[in-house]
Amino acid sequence: MHAAAAGWVARLSSPDATQTDHDAFDLWCAADPAHGAAYAEMEALWHRLGHVPDPRRRRGVPKKLAGLAVVAVLSAAFAHGLGLLDRLRSDLWSGVGEIAHATLADGSRIALNTDTAVALRFSATERGVELLRGEAFFDVVSDPRRPFVVRGDGLSVRAVGTRFFVRADGTDRPVGVAEGRVDVAASGRHRLISAGEVVRREDDASLAVVGADVDRTLAWRDGRLIFSGERLSVVLAELERYRHGRIVLLDARAGERRVTGAFDPQNTDDALAAIGATMGVRVTRLTPLLVLVGSPL
Repeated sequence: MHAAAAGWVARLSSPDATQTDHDAFDLWCAADPAHGAAYAEMEALWHRLGHVPDPRRRRGVPKKLAGLAVVAVLSAAFAHGLGLLDRLRSDLWSGVGEIAHATLADGSRIALNTDTAVALRFSATERGVELLRGEAFFDVVSDPRRPFVVRGDGLSVRAVGTRFFVRADGTDRPVGVAEGRVDVAASGRHRLISAGEVVRREDDASLAVVGADVDRTLAWRDGRLIFSGERLSVVLAELERYRHGRIVLLDARAGERRVTGAFDPQNTDDALAAIGATMGVRVTRLTPLLVLVGSPL
């Protein structure tokens, strides 16, 4: 809903907005009282972010790109707001582009990837962790009397003594094991995952177990993002996790091209420049919060 509201702010803020646009917006607001409230929130966010340059004032920037910039800024602001709420609920968290490490009370270790928040629910019978957002890697100390259970994104991951990661950001591969085994439960169904395997969400919401290079997936802990024959669209989505704002792929065909390389998540601008130079795609930084990749509009 808030994404749609951001789109309406972008459309109605455009100098070429028509009466038809305004009439359609009125119908959208009338369909649900929550729509108008979401629009007001997004519009207020945009005005509070007045320090961000208005791309419509840049000479030579097409109106469609201006609209994209407005949506990107509003979406980033809303996502930032959600991140703040999760941090207030959390015991441990990391900012966008940051990697954080901590040792828990039982001696288990945790590494938080970019924009991650966790709440600890330790009790006499269970070492519970709620992954509120982002991705975390766990190096668990064995304690059969108190199982270590991570919950997030509709999954429950149970371990005794093992090393594994969990993501709660909508990815289709939310759990992977580097050492030992874990039991993954979702909607009453269980899957046992061993070292070198990940859970893959299928289109019907079922869980499949597939082999994977888990060490490569976990290279972020050492300050690297490693890709081997990965689609450009996937690579850009990963880079976006480590920066404020949006990376928008304009060319779906270019998004299917394969990328192999290692990048520094602390310097995504350099990563984007390297991709542009080696893959022949155009990288345009429209605002600090919006990067366009592909053919120009």
